[in-house]
Amino acid sequence: MAQLGFLGLGLMGYPMARNLARGGHRVAVWSHSAGKAQQFAQEEKGVACDSPKQVAEQADFIVACVGDTAMSEEVFTGSSGVIAGARAGTVVADASTISPTASRAIHRKLAAKGVDFLDAPCTGSTPGANTGTLTFMIGGSKEVFEKTKPYFDLMGKQFYHCGGAGCGLDAKLTQNLILSNIMQAFNEGMVLSTKAGIPPELMLDILNNSAAKSGLIAYKAPFVFKRDFTTNFSTKWMHKDIGLALESATEKGLPLPLTSVTQQMFRAAIADGYGEVDMCATIRVLEGWAGVEVKA
Repeated sequence: MAQLGFLGLGLMGYPMARNLARGGHRVAVWSHSAGKAQQFAQEEKGVACDSPKQVAEQADFIVACVGDTAMSEEVFTGSSGVIAGARAGTVVADASTISPTASRAIHRKLAAKGVDFLDAPCTGSTPGANTGTLTFMIGGSKEVFEKTKPYFDLMGKQFYHCGGAGCGLDAKLTQNLILSNIMQAFNEGMVLSTKAGIPPELMLDILNNSAAKSGLIAYKAPFVFKRDFTTNFSTKWMHKDIGLALESATEKGLPLPLTSVTQQMFRAAIADGYGEVDMCATIRVLEGWAGVEVKA
C-alpha cells in the first residue's frame, strides 16, 4: 500500500482519486470544498486534510487536478502548499491544464526543495476519469514518470512522454486548440445546414461518412440533437484553455487567427449564460442569431 495524495476533488479529480484508492492505496485528499474531502474519506477510506501542506506531509506521490494556473500555483508553492510539507524525493504530478510557463516555474521551485515535478495534463473528460481510461501527456523526467507509472495506470490507459518540463502542457493545449476549433466548425456548419432545411441527423450521417468525419463531432452531436448540455467539459474551462494556447503562441511570436475567433465565440457563449454547461452548448449562440435549433 503506497502513501498517495490528491489535491482537487472536482468532476474529474474525485473519480481519479477514487481510482487510486480502489487500487489498494491510502490516499490523503484536500479540496477547496472541505465537504468533498470528508465525503471521500467516508466513501473510500481516505484521509481528509485541511491543506495541501498536510497532504504533502503524509504522501510520497501527489496528484493535483485543479481549475487554473493561479490554483496550481497556490496548492504547490503557496504558504500552505505542497512545498511547505513535502519531503525530498516526493513526486508531484499536476494533471491540471495551466500555463506551461507557470508550470515550469513551479517545477523549478519544487526542484530546489528536492521534490520531483511532472506536468501531466489529461484528456478524456469526466467519463474517462470515471472509468480510469484517461490519456495523459507528460512533461518532465522520463525516469520519474516510469517510476510512478503504476499509479498513473490506475487513472489512465494512454501515456505520452512529450519532453521536458512544460511539454505535456504544450501538447494538451495543442489538442484543445484543435478540439475547440472543430467544435466551432461543427456549430457553424450544422446551423447553416439546419437553416437550409437539411435534417440534423441526415447531415451528421453525411459527415460521419465523409472526409469531415470527426470523433468529437460523432460524440457531441447526439447530445446537441437531444438538447442535453450536461457538463462533461464546460464551456468556461475550454475557454480558459483556448486563452492559454493564445498566450503560449504570443510568447512564441506565433499568430493563431482562427483560434482567436473561436475564443470570442466561446466568450459569447459564457456571456449568454452557458459557461457552466458542456462546451457543445456554444452552438446556442449561433442558433440564436439564426433563429433555428439543431435538434432531432
